[in-house]
Amino acid sequence: MFVVSERWSNTYPDAMVGMLVARGAANVVEHPELERRKRMLEGALTGRFGNADDIKAAPAMQAYVSYYKRYEKTYHLVQQLKTLVVKQRPLPTVSGLVDVMFMAEMKNLLLTAGHDLTTVVPLIILDTGTGNESYIKLNQESQITKEDDMMVVDGVGILSTVIHGPDYRSRITPETRDALYVVYAPAGIAREEVIRHLRDIRENIMLFSPSVEVEPARLLSARGIEEVDV
Repeated sequence: MFVVSERWSNTYPDAMVGMLVARGAANVVEHPELERRKRMLEGALTGRFGNADDIKAAPAMQAYVSYYKRYEKTYHLVQQLKTLVVKQRPLPTVSGLVDVMFMAEMKNLLLTAGHDLTTVVPLIILDTGTGNESYIKLNQESQITKEDDMMVVDGVGILSTVIHGPDYRSRITPETRDALYVVYAPAGIAREEVIRHLRDIRENIMLFSPSVEVEPARLLSARGIEEVDV
């Protein structure tokens, strides 16, 4: 079901992409235990990042800032984290399967895309853009890829890219029960960080959906595909 292209492997020999599949989740709008975890996370992040300089100095953040700089872009999690810890705005409540993704992003600073697995058509391929592909983004606007930007595609088209984010077709909705999470980890992000990030997503899903079936995580890299229990 998962493939790493030769083009991606040659372009990003030191990078990694983690994928996690969760099936049969009860995608609640809100759950008291998840909300409690959000408040705890907000407090922890405020203590960890006292100001904007602390945010930029985080090693994980620097890995993404370096990646985005090649495309003259700013890593959007920088501003989102500033909004959370400097402006003291709470974590949003969208739906369980969306909220756990954003919580993990804020905690671990790793870029993540979420997809409704029932809309995904195998194979799922980790690849790089040529600068000629196009897809409809989450905001329903058409977007051309950036050359060499990491992307994940299925049998229909692009699911997400690093620079421009996820597509509209495979978005997670309130009706989503089966989800695919994709974590992009450029050079500088350790394997253990990706595993911990995916474990956080799994554990938080189980707060509101204890019967969810979570498959072993897949770690895709130039060395191949590794399955890891999280």
